[in-house]
Amino acid sequence: MAEEIKYSEDSIRSLDWKEHIRLRPGMYIGKLGDGSAYDDGIYVLLKEIVDNCIDEFVMGAGRSIEISISDHKVSVRDYGRGIPLGKVIDCVSKINTGGKYDSKAFQKSVGLNGVGTKAVNALSNNFVVQSYRDGKTKIAEFAKGELTRDEPEKDTTQRNGTAITFIPDETIFRHYRYIPEFIENMIWNYVYLNSGLTINFNGKKYFSERGLYDLLEKNTDAESLRYPIIHLKGDDIEIAMTHGQQYGEEYYSFVNGQHTTQGGTHQAAFREAVVKTVREFYKKEFDAADIRASIVAAIAIKVQEPVFESQTKTKLGSQNIGPEGPSVRGFINDFVKRALDNYLHQNPATKEALEKRILQSERERKDIAGIKKLANERAKKASLHNRKLRDCKLHFDDTHERKQETTLFITEGDSASGSITKSRDVMTQAVFSLKGKPLNCFSLTKKVVYENEEFNLLQHALNIEDGLEGLRYNNIVIATDADVDGMHIRLLMMTFFLQFFPDLVKAGHVSILQTPLFRVRNKKETIYCYNDQERQNAIERLGGKPEITRFKGLGEISPDEFGLFIGKDIRLEPVILKDANIHSLLEYFMGKNTPDRQQHIVKNLRIEKDDAQTAASADTITEAINEDDFAA
Repeated sequence: MAEEIKYSEDSIRSLDWKEHIRLRPGMYIGKLGDGSAYDDGIYVLLKEIVDNCIDEFVMGAGRSIEISISDHKVSVRDYGRGIPLGKVIDCVSKINTGGKYDSKAFQKSVGLNGVGTKAVNALSNNFVVQSYRDGKTKIAEFAKGELTRDEPEKDTTQRNGTAITFIPDETIFRHYRYIPEFIENMIWNYVYLNSGLTINFNGKKYFSERGLYDLLEKNTDAESLRYPIIHLKGDDIEIAMTHGQQYGEEYYSFVNGQHTTQGGTHQAAFREAVVKTVREFYKKEFDAADIRASIVAAIAIKVQEPVFESQTKTKLGSQNIGPEGPSVRGFINDFVKRALDNYLHQNPATKEALEKRILQSERERKDIAGIKKLANERAKKASLHNRKLRDCKLHFDDTHERKQETTLFITEGDSASGSITKSRDVMTQAVFSLKGKPLNCFSLTKKVVYENEEFNLLQHALNIEDGLEGLRYNNIVIATDADVDGMHIRLLMMTFFLQFFPDLVKAGHVSILQTPLFRVRNKKETIYCYNDQERQNAIERLGGKPEITRFKGLGEISPDEFGLFIGKDIRLEPVILKDANIHSLLEYFMGKNTPDRQQHIVKNLRIEKDDAQTAASADTITEAINEDDFAA
């Protein structure tokens, strides 16, 4: 019989603010991660600090922000009003303390709960805050939320504002690194939403004059657009939209400057409003899917006292614009109906192009309807006993707190799939096994997704046929051998996603699993190495003549060892799309321009002369292929 667990007054604990944040960091910053995903905690820490700077800009104080990141040290300086000097320590170390509770001071701010900066403080090894205000300055320093230095006020000649420097705690954010592309995307969003604001990041200047128009222009392929970008602005709302040639729908939505990556009531209202307005304008009952197919749109609204579904503010839950304001749905619907209707009346060329795009989508949908029905029936039968998918128990569309961890490993062959399956976390990690090299689907239509059994089963495993709303796994990890064939499979899978589901890549869901190339060990210690430099360092560290094993494939790694590489120390390289022109990108690398591509590879190929790695370096080949367009 199990021993009875005592439950008494002594079992009840009261944690102070920093203890609670450090014990339950996920409540405050979402998932922790190592920086390989755009929504990992280290980026949330940066965002929490910059959000305060943005609020100052919105209030008319300070037109520039300085951000610098060197190694693990982050510094942010604004030129706003500066924290009142007598409250500097309280504002960064007392929970529920701040200047945003009075809506008159911060009418439409992102952060209203007085938590963000305190979370950064508690989760940092070192945290320094300095306020400059009316010729005086105050500085305080903390370590993991504990005050370590409190200097008296001094005179200063510096401009008003606040400077914060922090170093995230490595015991919480293990093996973390900042990926510049993720920070640049964050900064671009800030300047798109705040025309007139300049952000300097590590010496580079970011500025936007046209707001969401610039956002869409930067993130779309101009040659693929069916009509010029429609840009509409009103009180507390801004919209930019167009249609391209890609499959699916792509949205960038914002509330009070916060990028709501998971959408919410405002994004749902916009999708509904576009359909309603288009139907009424053309006086035709177009199918909603045909109207929204290939749409690329950005929407930003401002809301008083917004309600988000978590502290990380990635999904808006507010039903109303403000305590006494109209509903979000009604506000957006009225604006879109009026502004978009007027635009289409005033721009006949856009009116004609939009209708042509809708009719083309209708033809394509009807063309694959029969194939789609048969394929879905096959997939439904296969899902009862899908040999390709070894599913996990939790999924990304669940409400469980671990849903951010949900991962699908796409592997090649039975041996690699078997190793991952035996060592995975069955709660959050699933495995999809490929049979050899998948089809190069560049230039093919979406018919192939339904005609090709493997692609169709993968689409159903991910549940992305109708968009990302029902996505079942947050992380889609391509796990292939680190040889030429493995790299080829990676490119074929990336081609599949970019051709038919580019929003998966743009939303940061697709990564490459990094597994060790070498195991270096002696009788006392084992070191796993991911490249030749790490191997050399390990040999020097262990001394003597350690045993060196070269892993030629994932199937060679035992399940026990594999568990070390897909657990808390997993190394992932995100697939980052740097070039908005997806068609040209895929045409060059996956099309039929063989001579040009051969010359590119030969020019960038390096042969490893080390005896332990005599073949052409697969890593180098991947870098050559990816150097300008993919970070993978």
